[in-house]
Amino acid sequence: MSVSRSVTFEDVVKRYGGGTAVAGVTLEIAGGSFVALVGGSGAGKSTLLRMVNRLVIPDEGRISIDGRDVAGISAPAVRRGIGYVFQDVGLFPHMSVAENIAIAARIGGGAAPDVGAELERVGLPRDYAARMPAQLSGGQRQRVGVARALAGGASLMLLDEPFGALDPVTRDALARGYRDLHDRLELTTIMVTHDMAEALLMADRIVVMAKGVVVADATPKTMLAGEAGEEAAALVAVPARQAEALEALRGG
Repeated sequence: MSVSRSVTFEDVVKRYGGGTAVAGVTLEIAGGSFVALVGGSGAGKSTLLRMVNRLVIPDEGRISIDGRDVAGISAPAVRRGIGYVFQDVGLFPHMSVAENIAIAARIGGGAAPDVGAELERVGLPRDYAARMPAQLSGGQRQRVGVARALAGGASLMLLDEPFGALDPVTRDALARGYRDLHDRLELTTIMVTHDMAEALLMADRIVVMAKGVVVADATPKTMLAGEAGEEAAALVAVPARQAEALEALRGG
């Protein structure tokens, strides 16, 4: 069973050239929670996420995991126990599924994972271990990506548009399956998504970003009630209108 980890952002700033991607964000994410970061393109969501595991280094401010400033820890050490899953998966094409899943343990010198058990945990048969990434569908590759992250002992998961390139049926199945894993393994999850419906259905808490700052921070229930501000209301209105339109079609 995982020991879920807390993450704290304190006045975090990141600049690129003449622009500011993240402009002084302060957030506390409790261990065991599922937080979605939403907002338009260029809002700073992915930049903020990637600063947690030091893929991006902040220009100002402090990011802590379980109270420890990540700036004082080597990048490889920070990334132990952190899973990172993104839209393009990033499986090594020349390695089998088993080799991809075991790569973190091999690099870090840890115990080899039970690849078959890891595959079953994400809903894939054990015999997929021998397959190559090119033999898998997009949804299957994404499941392997999650298995690889969890096989390294991750208790903190960073998801960057993990289901964005998948068809709606596969996307829904993977989203529901991942939420079940989050609960069963007592993970801490931070997920970037452009899909407000996905955020509302998966997360315990939704943080809305715009122009590098946090403009709303509330539970899905509060956001659906229209009590989280104008920016949140505008995002919630999209799936709400779609649901109303579908209900109207059903009614004829």
